[in-house]
Amino acid sequence: MEILANRVVTMAESETLAMTQIARELKETGKDVISLSIGEPDFNTPEIVKTAGKKAIDDNFSHYPPVPGYPDLRKAISMKFKRDNNLDYAPEQIVVSTGAKQSIYQVVMSLVNPGDEVIVPTPYWVSYKEIVKVAEGVPVYVKATIENDFKVTPQQIKEAITPRTKLIMFSSPSNPTGMLYSKEELKAIAEVVKDYPYIIIVADEIYEHINFEGGHESIAKFDFIKNQVVTVNGVAKGFSMTGWRIGFIGAPLYIAKACNKLQGQVTSATCSIAQKATVAAMELDPKVSEDIITMRETFRRRRNLVYDLLRDIPGFEVRMPQGAFYFFPNVAELYGKQVPADSQFAKTYNRRTIQGSEDICMYFLYDANVALVQGIAFGDDNCIRFSYATSDDKLIEAMRRVKEAVLRLEAGSL
Repeated sequence: MEILANRVVTMAESETLAMTQIARELKETGKDVISLSIGEPDFNTPEIVKTAGKKAIDDNFSHYPPVPGYPDLRKAISMKFKRDNNLDYAPEQIVVSTGAKQSIYQVVMSLVNPGDEVIVPTPYWVSYKEIVKVAEGVPVYVKATIENDFKVTPQQIKEAITPRTKLIMFSSPSNPTGMLYSKEELKAIAEVVKDYPYIIIVADEIYEHINFEGGHESIAKFDFIKNQVVTVNGVAKGFSMTGWRIGFIGAPLYIAKACNKLQGQVTSATCSIAQKATVAAMELDPKVSEDIITMRETFRRRRNLVYDLLRDIPGFEVRMPQGAFYFFPNVAELYGKQVPADSQFAKTYNRRTIQGSEDICMYFLYDANVALVQGIAFGDDNCIRFSYATSDDKLIEAMRRVKEAVLRLEAGSL
């Protein structure tokens, strides 16, 4: 008899976290592993935000906050939505949670019944599909390809809609591809969805401030669709506050109330100190904040650096990302290549042929000491994900190692 619940037994482990853990274990054995697997900015939290957190401690904000967040934080988030996105969310339409992942989880659990379908454009962030499955929903994957910059078309969305469709979930800028939807592309998708008032769009905008194409576009800005949109955001990526664990939603009031109700039974409010620090983060105007501008321009420079290096690696098909801090090259040309006999990957896994994205990532990990994430984790086995959230020196060395490992593959296949 199985003791564990089926929902845990059948749940996939987060592949990004799993690869990061393997890399850490290899480092502990003395291996010089460069990890490009985790999606975390290598910047520190802005000083003004840290100061606000310290002041909150001194001011004894150490008691239970209201479940959906402190009123001043919800007001600050409401202001941020208006300033940055031209979205009108009243404070009561906002729920603050312990990270954007919890925000997404609560939206799905509040809306999806067993058997409901959730349209998930592929490639997708790894947790989307597992969250849908926990809610006993059915993920419906709509495949986007590198030829279309990993963006689905309105026609693809329309063809995927059935009477059981409940949600559409996507991120822009995208994890894992770094691509983003333009205002015109979002409007075209909104025009399709407006004809189905029972469908809710979950728009994940966590990478909003790491955007190399100018102003960020939100699908909720179109009046004819805004009552069908939940906007998800947080402070982890754009403010280098991954460890503070603050995410939030702006949503139609009935959805916000449902998420508040659920959160009250699961975690209650998130950390009081982190909330007070986030008020200061929300007051930073991304158009003038030196912290945000410096981080974005640093990532832009790294993007350009890595793009040139990746294009020089045989078997890599690369698109220039417009946001976030990832590359998602197609490496299917390397599949079927023979691993050299002295390969550590071959010795560890007893495998001599590269058969897919998991194999190629493990080959790079064991033979090049570079940790990446297999594309199959994001729904596309032809690709692998590189994070460039690290120093120039490490990026240059990592690309050198990967290229050398690919050349060994090419030689082994002759």
